[in-house]
Amino acid sequence: MTQKNMPMTGAEVRRKFTEYFASKGHTVVRSSPLVPANDPTLLFVNAGMVQFKNVFTGSEQRPYKTAVSSQKCLRVSGKHNDLETVGRTARHHTFFEMLGNFSFGDYFKDDAISYGWQFLTEVVGLPADKLHVSVYTDDDEAALIWEKKIGLPASRIVRLGEKDNFWSMGDTGPCGPCSEIHVDRGEKYGCDNPGCGVGCDCDRYMEIWNLVFMQYDRDKDGNMMPLPNPSIDTGMGLERLVSVIQETDTNFDTDLILPVIRHMERLTDIDYRKDPKADVSFRVIGDHARAATFLIADNVHPSNEGRGYVLRRILRRALRHGKMLGVEEPFAYKLTETVVEIMKDAYPELADYASIIRGVVFAEEESFSATLENGMRLIGEMIDAEKKNGGDKISGAHAFKLYDTYGFPMDLAREIVEDAGMTMDMAGFEEEMNTQREMARKSWKGGSAEAIDPVYSDAAKSFPATDFVGYETESVNTKIYAIIKDGKQVNEVSAGDTAEVMLAATPFYAESGGQASDHGVISSESFMARVEDVKKPDGTHWFHTVRVDTGVIKTGDMATVTIDKKRRMSIKRNHSATHLLHAALREVLGAHVKQGGSLVDAGRLRFDYTYFTAPGKSEVERVERLVNEKIMENLAIATEEKSIEEATSAGATALFGEKYGESVRVVTMGSFSMELCGGTHANATGDIGLFRIVSEGGISAGVRRIEAVTGVGALDYVHEKDDVLLALGDKLKTPTVADIPDKTDKLLTQLRDLEKENKKLKEKLFAGGGGGGNGNRAVDVAGLQVVIQNLDGADSESMRTFVDDQKNRLGSGVVVAGAKQGEKALLAVGVTKDLTAKIQAGKIIKEVAGIVGGGGGGRPDFAQAGGKNPEKLQEALDSVPDIIKKLIG
Repeated sequence: MTQKNMPMTGAEVRRKFTEYFASKGHTVVRSSPLVPANDPTLLFVNAGMVQFKNVFTGSEQRPYKTAVSSQKCLRVSGKHNDLETVGRTARHHTFFEMLGNFSFGDYFKDDAISYGWQFLTEVVGLPADKLHVSVYTDDDEAALIWEKKIGLPASRIVRLGEKDNFWSMGDTGPCGPCSEIHVDRGEKYGCDNPGCGVGCDCDRYMEIWNLVFMQYDRDKDGNMMPLPNPSIDTGMGLERLVSVIQETDTNFDTDLILPVIRHMERLTDIDYRKDPKADVSFRVIGDHARAATFLIADNVHPSNEGRGYVLRRILRRALRHGKMLGVEEPFAYKLTETVVEIMKDAYPELADYASIIRGVVFAEEESFSATLENGMRLIGEMIDAEKKNGGDKISGAHAFKLYDTYGFPMDLAREIVEDAGMTMDMAGFEEEMNTQREMARKSWKGGSAEAIDPVYSDAAKSFPATDFVGYETESVNTKIYAIIKDGKQVNEVSAGDTAEVMLAATPFYAESGGQASDHGVISSESFMARVEDVKKPDGTHWFHTVRVDTGVIKTGDMATVTIDKKRRMSIKRNHSATHLLHAALREVLGAHVKQGGSLVDAGRLRFDYTYFTAPGKSEVERVERLVNEKIMENLAIATEEKSIEEATSAGATALFGEKYGESVRVVTMGSFSMELCGGTHANATGDIGLFRIVSEGGISAGVRRIEAVTGVGALDYVHEKDDVLLALGDKLKTPTVADIPDKTDKLLTQLRDLEKENKKLKEKLFAGGGGGGNGNRAVDVAGLQVVIQNLDGADSESMRTFVDDQKNRLGSGVVVAGAKQGEKALLAVGVTKDLTAKIQAGKIIKEVAGIVGGGGGGRPDFAQAGGKNPEKLQEALDSVPDIIKKLIG
């Protein structure tokens, strides 16, 4: 194919899509992060309409009526769980891009269909005679537009039922019929079904674009009423469209993914497209490398719960497939560079985060190597235990423990179990998995596996959004819109009740962005209530948790609401300090440092940041000093509203993973810090007062955490440390605090000397037959000389010395020693070399240790063990003769 006839690249298709709809008056809206904001129903954004959900429901207003976007999406859970099918089909992915155009009460079916047809046939040049469409069974209007306006033959218009061609946001709310555009890829992609056509499961008639006509509002009884302003929501997978344009067999063979596979190919001795089994692994790795790259860029890091757990599963599945291709060394971190190179023009943040992405993936690869070693040992123990009990199946619970707790791949586990002549209870495993999935859905921030509680949405839909005035004032007179008590709307609450109150206007900051909510008072002449928490479930209506002290609160009442100024000021200090801390970290450690999360309340601040090595003590001190220097400079703190483009162009730091609207609040502190932030801040850095770092440490691969205090809290922290040092000085009888280290060193040296002397005395005592118990005289057991000794208080090294000494004294025999040390029992067994063919130390100790609730092992001539039941130590030692007799047989 000549250069002139080369098909469009994936990047060109993406650009042409947004340019086409921009030419039709649509506002180009950048992709939201993969982590959804203010939507507890989702772990990840899985469709283009997610960021517009509140616009469709009417609870959010935007300055435009039509929009176009290319949205990054991830489907790994719920009804869109594509993880296990990735690599095995031509078009399933975890990460993908969804192209979409949207109308919020502007144009409807006529234009949506016309735009779709024109873009596909005229802009990207798909052959019109290869396009087919489906419409909802009863949607005569859409069918007529396709046939009469577009000129599509009736034979290429298929009517399908609700399962295929009707869309709804949930059980209730906006919904409507949809029309899907399919492309006929030709007979070679078809099946043997003589009725093969649109709706068939084979790859011939492939759906590429879904046009949703949102025209009804469904109530809880299933009744559908026409929406006053019908809307349009469309979605088209970029990878599918590019596959059709570039005429590739699968999405994986497009220029959006194939370069990643080619990179992997260079790391192996295997060629892609030569072996179907290997091809699955190549595709899995190509897909998962993209997913991991984008997730980490959106501030998701590997962990054992929620979103981090999904990332860990994706990465480890890719690593497992790498091993199936024969790659033993870390490799996935290298592939992220190719992903960044392909996608950085469309998503510039990838280039900014490239080193962090690479580091996080490499750290997870290193961790997984250790996991595989531990897993192999554990599964071996499970097999041995099951065989010993006469079983031939590993239980679902044990299999799930391997998978969930230790991250061990199930396909490898099954292979090992089957090689051992056993089976694995996969039905039990799936049952455990289903339970875990539900728990995982409940573990992410937002904490709910359901949609916003209907009691909040019901209360909110009857009233306009709460007017937040907390940036300008600390008190306001307002109206009480609604009251919720015990999960139900009520008209009034009285003294002693706890309830949630929705107000027309409020100065109370609702918990968000890591900042804790304000506290304060709501009052009138007839009541007084204390505000103990504030939240905004839908992002637009504030609900204040109140405890009524006196009187009765009624809906419709006017009230005065006032924040706790002292608490607000403490939160302001801490929040402004996090901005200084962020800037100081970037200056001291490097501009690649990124914020990973924060918590700001009245008593402290917590700041998570991405960095791959532990900063030195001097670096942490430099950060702390720099923050205090900027506080003493008393820099003015200013806030300004700007468009997101203006703010980022001016150099404002946007926290990735956060959702920002079209207009953002920019907080600057002199020329030292500029961030996008919706929180409350001090007027000048001098208001922060003293800043002290309390702790710094790692919390996960590539993520570290600083905890700090400011103002009076910092002063209290200093006083507490001083009090501890003074008390220590008194106990050590040092003249000054500065003398404490020297005095401590001297005492520690004395202690070590005494411990050495004590150890020598104990060893002499044990070797001479002291220590209580049975003495150290040998007894005859089945013709063997056996010494059994309770060495109360001995450590493991002393016990080993005792065993070796007694073996030398015996010349030929068995020595068993035990000791209680704290809450543990220690055991040691020695067998002289001439007897190891007859009886082994490891077998003796396995039996004895079982009695004290432990385990252990070692060489045939020496073994050690521990147990958690020291009270059974003497019983264990008394059982030694019988154990030896049994083992000798």
